[in-house]
Amino acid sequence: MPGLKDVKNKIEGVSKTSQITKAMNMVASAKLRGAQERMVTFRPYAEKFAEAMKDLSGGMSGNQPLMEVREVQTVELIVVTSDRGLCGSFNAHIVSKTQQLIDQFEAEGKKVSLITVGNKAAQAFRRSGKIRESYGDIMSTFQMYHARDISRSATLNFLSGEVDEVRVVYAHFLSMAKQRPTEETLLPIKPLEQGEGEKTGTAVEYIYEPDPEQIMEAILPLYLDVQVYHAMIEVAAGEHAARMAAMDNATNACGDIIKELTQLYNKARQAAITGDLMDIVGGAEALKG
Repeated sequence: MPGLKDVKNKIEGVSKTSQITKAMNMVASAKLRGAQERMVTFRPYAEKFAEAMKDLSGGMSGNQPLMEVREVQTVELIVVTSDRGLCGSFNAHIVSKTQQLIDQFEAEGKKVSLITVGNKAAQAFRRSGKIRESYGDIMSTFQMYHARDISRSATLNFLSGEVDEVRVVYAHFLSMAKQRPTEETLLPIKPLEQGEGEKTGTAVEYIYEPDPEQIMEAILPLYLDVQVYHAMIEVAAGEHAARMAAMDNATNACGDIIKELTQLYNKARQAAITGDLMDIVGGAEALKG
């Protein structure tokens, strides 16, 4: 049985860890409120923008380079994760989803390149040799111009013919307890198929001025920026929610460990007291003899 001092030191150490995890839970909770508010505000804009762009592209008579559908030989994945850990399996699920896509594409004979956003994605695929560009240390303070830089890089790579398809992989925020890894196709932009809008309840007839080609040239870059920024917002909110859950679980685990160590401490103290009493009784009996 360990000594009293050793057990007491362990209890103090676990107690300090519990204080740290509780503080991190509170910090994540405070940050989540702002991230979630920004996500909830931006999500309808991003979804409506995507719907309008698909509808607009469906009414175009000319050819737009970013709508060119090719035989897919090379695919580029924009992988969005957090910069920091301590958020459970949040980043691991995104990385696992990305690896599944890589394995799938390579099994089909396609080449894959990566644009990583967030330190965890860069660390996960650092040795793969597939990273073309990496954007780290931006997820805590990212702005629209970060998303613009990322989308411009992917767009230029698509226009140059280096890649035939661009997808973004991120964690879609469903609830405080669930963030689902998701992948969406950014390029080429695919118009709404006939009847698709009716099935989803979004069939709306728009009148465009000037013609769709001119509008597309003006707002297409902004559309790509919006979709990348939307993915980054979803990941930011999901990160804080996952960290809250992870730190809450860690705090509860520390409480359970402290209870077990306290019981062990009491047993060790009782054993020490019993030993001292046995020594006293033994000494008294020896004196009587």
